[in-house]
Amino acid sequence: DCTELKLNAEFYLKGHEEMCALFRDYPDAVYTAGELAERCNVALEFSSYRFPEFSLPEGESARSYLERVCRRKMCERYREVTAEVESRVTYELRLIEKLGLSGYFLIVWDIMEYAKQHGIPAQGRGSAANSIVAYILGITKVDPIRNRLFLGRFLNEEMSSIPDIDIDVSTAHREELIRYVYEKYGREHTAMVCTYITFQARNALREVGKVLGMPVQVTDRLARSVSWYGYGPRDLSKELNGIDEFASYFSRVTFQEYIDICRQVEDLPRHLSIHNGGVLISSCPLNEIVPLERAAMPGRVVCQWDKDSVADAGLIKIDLLGLRMLSLLDEARLLVEREHGVTLDLDALPQDDASVYDMICSCDTIGVFQIESRAQMQTLPRTRPRSIDDLTIEVSIVRPGPIQGNMVHPYIRRRNGREKVTYLHPALAPILEETLGVILFQEQVIQAAVAVAGFSPGEADELRRAMSRKRSVEAIERLRDRFMQGAQARGVDAASADRVFASLQGFAQYGFCKSHAAGFALICYQSAWLKRYYPVEFYCALLNHQPMGFYRPEVVVHDAQRHGISVLPVDVNRSDAVCRVEAGGIRLGLQYVKEMGARTLERIQEERAREPYRSLEDFCFRTGLPESVVENLVLAGGFDFCGATRRDLLWRLGIVAKQSPGELALDAAGGAVVLKEMSPLEEMRCDYSVQEMSTSYHPMQVLRRELQGESVVNSSELEQRVDGAVVTVAGYVIMKQRPPTAKGFAFITMEDEAGMINVVIRPDVYERYRQVCIFNPILIVDGTLQKRDGTVNVTADAIRALRPGGERPVPSRHGRRAAAHGH
Repeated sequence: DCTELKLNAEFYLKGHEEMCALFRDYPDAVYTAGELAERCNVALEFSSYRFPEFSLPEGESARSYLERVCRRKMCERYREVTAEVESRVTYELRLIEKLGLSGYFLIVWDIMEYAKQHGIPAQGRGSAANSIVAYILGITKVDPIRNRLFLGRFLNEEMSSIPDIDIDVSTAHREELIRYVYEKYGREHTAMVCTYITFQARNALREVGKVLGMPVQVTDRLARSVSWYGYGPRDLSKELNGIDEFASYFSRVTFQEYIDICRQVEDLPRHLSIHNGGVLISSCPLNEIVPLERAAMPGRVVCQWDKDSVADAGLIKIDLLGLRMLSLLDEARLLVEREHGVTLDLDALPQDDASVYDMICSCDTIGVFQIESRAQMQTLPRTRPRSIDDLTIEVSIVRPGPIQGNMVHPYIRRRNGREKVTYLHPALAPILEETLGVILFQEQVIQAAVAVAGFSPGEADELRRAMSRKRSVEAIERLRDRFMQGAQARGVDAASADRVFASLQGFAQYGFCKSHAAGFALICYQSAWLKRYYPVEFYCALLNHQPMGFYRPEVVVHDAQRHGISVLPVDVNRSDAVCRVEAGGIRLGLQYVKEMGARTLERIQEERAREPYRSLEDFCFRTGLPESVVENLVLAGGFDFCGATRRDLLWRLGIVAKQSPGELALDAAGGAVVLKEMSPLEEMRCDYSVQEMSTSYHPMQVLRRELQGESVVNSSELEQRVDGAVVTVAGYVIMKQRPPTAKGFAFITMEDEAGMINVVIRPDVYERYRQVCIFNPILIVDGTLQKRDGTVNVTADAIRALRPGGERPVPSRHGRRAAAHGH
């Protein structure tokens, strides 16, 4: 856009000396400008505009109406209103009124009531679950009395900021709820909060390389070589050194300049994006108080301040966060009702089902909310959760905060009776009793600061805010002096105070509050229950709500098959756009085939509704879809009902593409062409090329013959081997991790036909085989078996790639067509 061109070479901010030289004839102008700038300093404080008035019944104030609603709903939530419940409600209502938040609670309650009335799965998350008012209003599902939740994490007498109430909403329904907010309060008063996307290692390599005109394939290989796990551009040289194919680059001046530019752009904003759920609502038109811009999404307006700036200005945002697991649970529930005629109320499930916990403890948790990762599967056999309270701890423990604070292993040892429960200071005993003397929750951090260092509620809130912000380590460090002085005044020796503060620092950027964990534990249990009792419906919904969790759809398909569930391939006459339950199994949805846009899916289904497709030719003439789309469907098995091989079907497609509807079919001169049927390897590769999975073959099932003579042990045989045994394993890589908290260790999860294999790679071994690990999808690992507390790992000594021989691969569309023609 020519309007954005710089007017001249002077279009930049000049320093003091340069401005003085420029205005040497008018020196007072420079100093007067500084004086004016000082007078123009203002405090951006908009708390009086922070939310609109809630529409109240005649004669009611926000305070009186909130209290009336709470008193009525309190009896619905609690069968017996105890003195503790009554006291807590009374105290919170008084505190909410003092802080001027009655209208805020009513607005959030109204949003949740709309969700409930319109069947939108939603529940409050985070620290709001510490509030009994939020619980009885139906905003949250966690009882703060039963769970002994600390209110000060959410509300306190000296609050320096407005508390956020975050709502998890089914991703499939989220837009409907946001639209309600826009319509209820008006587009002039509503906007989405922004977030700033900054340059990190991978996108810096790609973007800078693009500007410098570097070949895309080179920058792509470079970017793939860098771990996205916490490495910024400043670590690029360290990350890229040691990879053979890049060795010659480092001696070139141009490459060093390229890396230097990548370092310079680290953490600089790349673009402004919409926060994934933050909705700002104000009592006055937002364009009067904050900078706005129109979003790419029609009807959306974005505030150019991020969540921290909005909070600093005293404005309130409500986070309506899309949570795919809520969509999954809702769809699985509907599938169960349709397939089995059973009405499910997931919120009313008994939470003590032993078989569900048995499944969890056996690490059968792929697809289960929050406890499906490799790290969780390593922890579950050791912690062996048997209750919702145990799950609350489980979803919290495998987090960077507890890991950095050295909390995980002490907790596990204490839970298993291998270590005595101790406390860093006696004052922490009542706070840390439920977590066996270790700090796992944000609430405990705040309570510890109060108990050990005498922090006031306001100071504790400052500590909480520091923990939740980016680059918060520096902010927390500034509180160290205040903490140490307060501890000394309370008679705590310097060494003990230092140990306590060091434990708190582990939560600087990754604190997890108990109320949040308790809400997630409920969803975790519900997803596990569905997997245990209705696995077909659970897996079907799981495939329909990807991306979800840690694993690609192919891993979900393989896990379902290992559970005895048949996953049927795409069929143009039987598949819906999404996966569906069919004959006690799952029929893969058309959306998994590449190039299946919304209009294409609609066209296929419209024509099929008139009459099933009789043949490939019938499909082509009736839908008029591009040849490339039909080819993908052929290779995915969509026309297997025709009784011809996929290679024959591709040949026929080439002929059909040259015909018009009604035209006589062309016959090859000299009779029919006989084509060799695809081998399992070719068929599997075609499946992966068009839908990134195969319902017929696992890669290791096809490639097992390549391992003859290797003495390779499959995943199911590892259980029979003794601890310390030297083994060779092979598998398809489904997960690679090298988190900063792992002290240089890397972790790879591989999968074979029977299950998963966890590989632990020491730092020196990883450096030796890093190039092999980065660029190869199928690995052979020689190592030592490690069995401990129900977990099975292979510690790698040597790693090499498995490169299949035999039939020629068919990687591209032209290659597939050539193979189909027998060339």
